[in-house]
Amino acid sequence: MSQTTVLLDGPSMNRAITRIAHEIIERNKGIDECILVGIKTRGDFLAKRLAERIQMIEGKPIRTGELDITLYRDDLSTKFDNGEPRVQEVDINYVVENQKIILVDDVLYTGRTVRAALDAVMDLGRPSQIQLAVLVDRGHRELPIRADYVGKNIPTSSTERITVNIQEVDGEDSVKLHKVD
Repeated sequence: MSQTTVLLDGPSMNRAITRIAHEIIERNKGIDECILVGIKTRGDFLAKRLAERIQMIEGKPIRTGELDITLYRDDLSTKFDNGEPRVQEVDINYVVENQKIILVDDVLYTGRTVRAALDAVMDLGRPSQIQLAVLVDRGHRELPIRADYVGKNIPTSSTERITVNIQEVDGEDSVKLHKVD
């Protein structure tokens, strides 16, 4: 038997995204040298929402991109029949040299997704800085990675599961905790 608890609803998610947008602007003293890069799939949609909020606040757009880190995963499971990794596009149409890259993802858990994203970004060039924004930090890191911007810290046990639902993908905005008895 499992129990599901809604931790964030749509309005709560929007407030968290707005707060992160303000923190990004404040920490970077504007957005001129920043590029928001969403980690597919839900991180990409969150990055687009952050970009909209930042544009509303700053009155100008922030550069954005998206990153599919499939090739860089150490637990690669999506492969062609011949065993080669299935790679989707990296869509960052800007030079990353000496820019501040802000990776955006939905949930920070073990840190392995972020490690893969760091490798992918470094293959594109050498940014001046890489920052991390996540909607949910649930703990249980396996690697020494921490988020610079967090929508909500949700301590969990390793048997619990967090799901982030995004309107564009799932038809609703929510963060849910699933407990298995």
